[in-house]
Amino acid sequence: MEVIEQVEEWRKQYAGWLAKPGAAGETVGDDYPFVVNARAPFVPARRALPMLNLALISSAGAYIDGTEHFDVNAPGGDTSVREIPIQVQARDILFGARGYDPRFVRQDINSQVPIDRLLEFADNGVIGQLNPVWWSFCGFIPDAERLVDKLLPGLIERLERYEVQAALLIPASRLCHQSIALVARGLEDAGIPTIMLAVETDVIERVNPPRAGFYNGELGSVAGQPLFPEHQRRVLDEALRWLEPIDQPTIRKLVVDLESKIENDRGER
Repeated sequence: MEVIEQVEEWRKQYAGWLAKPGAAGETVGDDYPFVVNARAPFVPARRALPMLNLALISSAGAYIDGTEHFDVNAPGGDTSVREIPIQVQARDILFGARGYDPRFVRQDINSQVPIDRLLEFADNGVIGQLNPVWWSFCGFIPDAERLVDKLLPGLIERLERYEVQAALLIPASRLCHQSIALVARGLEDAGIPTIMLAVETDVIERVNPPRAGFYNGELGSVAGQPLFPEHQRRVLDEALRWLEPIDQPTIRKLVVDLESKIENDRGER
């Protein structure tokens, strides 16, 4: 299945958008031609969640301090990928943030890159293990076709080399939702089950990732509110537990919204 359906038509729309003044700004407006897909690839999880080697993929532009940074000014987007060991401490991670406010992730990396929460899940038997490295790219990539052609093949090869059995994908910006959804489609087409978190439903409903859980969260803290570990655990736990039972492409709303509202009303955090 094609990662971008009717890619030639999208290419024409993208060229028209690029020709407009101010197209390559810090955000994309309502005139940006988001990819529209009618169908989604899908592969069922072959193992139970407590037996899976789970990979984390972030589009927040994370990289290790002292290594090459992302080119946040690249007109069509930077399609390079960073491979980061899970042992690297949060204080050693920097972010090439474009299209989202990085203040939340700088305050608490787990609000966007939930390494600590996922290691807790591995220790508690919720997941089999967290893959020893995670992958990061700068998801502000307006040129979606270039993402598919340049970024996806190498990323798929690395996940296959690590024998990843499922992947959790977390966007950071509005445009990241398209980039992450396309990556999810590519991974699923390659036989790797995926689950995507989301807070921008209009984008994912167009791009059509295989599995996505959305809630009323904020860009830049899609994995849960900063400095609120229980909220992060709840978001991740509910989404991850959909990996095994879902038997067809699905976009679902997380019930964490209702529970969080009750806590806020009570003054609990």
